[in-house]
Amino acid sequence: MKEISSTPRAPAANPEPLRPSRAMVRRAIVASMLGNGLEWFDFLIYGYFSKIIAQVFFPANSGFVSIMLTFATFAVGFVVRPLGGILLGIYADRAGRSRALSLLIVAMAASTLLMGLAPGYARIGLAAPALVVLARVLQGLSAGGQFATASAMLVEYAPPGQKMLYGSFNMCAQAFALLLSSGVSYVLTACLTHAELIAWGWRLPFLFGALAGPLGFYIRHHVAESPEFSTLDQDKDAALPPRTRVTRFFRANGRAVICAIGIIAIGTATNYVWHSYLAVYVERQLHLPLSAALRGAFVSGVLNLFLFPLSGRLADRYGPYRIFYLVTIAWMACVYPLFWFIVTAPSPKRLFIAQIVATVFLAVMSGSHPGVLATLFPVRNRSSGVALAYNIAVTLFGGLAPLTITGLTHLSGSSLTPAYYLMVAGLISLTLVFASRTGTHLDAPDVRDTGQNRHSAANQSL
Repeated sequence: MKEISSTPRAPAANPEPLRPSRAMVRRAIVASMLGNGLEWFDFLIYGYFSKIIAQVFFPANSGFVSIMLTFATFAVGFVVRPLGGILLGIYADRAGRSRALSLLIVAMAASTLLMGLAPGYARIGLAAPALVVLARVLQGLSAGGQFATASAMLVEYAPPGQKMLYGSFNMCAQAFALLLSSGVSYVLTACLTHAELIAWGWRLPFLFGALAGPLGFYIRHHVAESPEFSTLDQDKDAALPPRTRVTRFFRANGRAVICAIGIIAIGTATNYVWHSYLAVYVERQLHLPLSAALRGAFVSGVLNLFLFPLSGRLADRYGPYRIFYLVTIAWMACVYPLFWFIVTAPSPKRLFIAQIVATVFLAVMSGSHPGVLATLFPVRNRSSGVALAYNIAVTLFGGLAPLTITGLTHLSGSSLTPAYYLMVAGLISLTLVFASRTGTHLDAPDVRDTGQNRHSAANQSL
């Protein structure tokens, strides 16, 4: 029984998308969120247990060298993300969102399982870190297309006037991942000894995360293609050579790519500093137990479940760019005092307060990101366009953040290095967005998605 109405209509050059049933919309939301949640669960667990992973796979005489090797391996997954994003984005734009998401969830589950089963350095020597690198490469390739394809699916299933809200569900998946990963990590660190964590405890979250693979594959095989993608003429550019298609894409969407990178840069930098890097920062710079960071991360996950949809609704009502400028400038003004607050007198209470403040800024800043990025590109190139911009931004400003900050902190000796890093990222974000929108079709008034059929030149098919 079909979920989408098939009422006969007269042929049209640009047929209007048919509205799916509520059940199909719910399945599309769950399917889109599951893969993104697994992606972030894997990243966060790797960050929380990075110190233990360093001991198991990268033993060294210097703790600094061991941590740097761990974060370098973490960064490897991000280096390959743009490649994975481009390949899988093109596949999603050709074969469909649902097929691409099915492939992605299986690949991510496989990489998570490999991470949980890989023997340590003491058992197989150099083959151990090689397996970790392989797991991160596989994870990076699959994650490269996850955010973009899920964002495209959610926005294309959204009813008029709610595209930013529906896009925010992709961010809610990250909140679920934060909630689950911090909760699981807190229980493990509280119940197991350090020796037990090193021996086998750290592996449990990775093995648990891999269980989502079969479930996600089942769900995604029961989700129809998005209404907008279903009405797309797939043969329009099929005869064009690849070089011509690429040239036409960048000619029409080059500034949109730059704008999208700017929008994502400050959000992803903040996200990775406060989540992936925080565990090491708390223990090495603040000399506090990991449990202090995990409590704040758990509460942050709960708050984000409410704040991300609120951010999406605000963007639908007031316009996403207005919110972006306001919140980014405010965050740049607050980030240095916030780190100074926790560095001058480190305590679990101060750390918790800082985490909550950062959570509010990050949620309002990034809740509308999936919707904004998806609406910057036409349906025909949506997944590949979002994947390209998103993965460039995440690789440069997010994935390399722990490695960069750790190195700069070691060289400078300053515990405030993360604050400087985020301020620079914010300045770059504002510059890219302002420059890419000025004097172009992107420089239109910050139009809200009011449900009317209004599209800028950036949203027209090539």
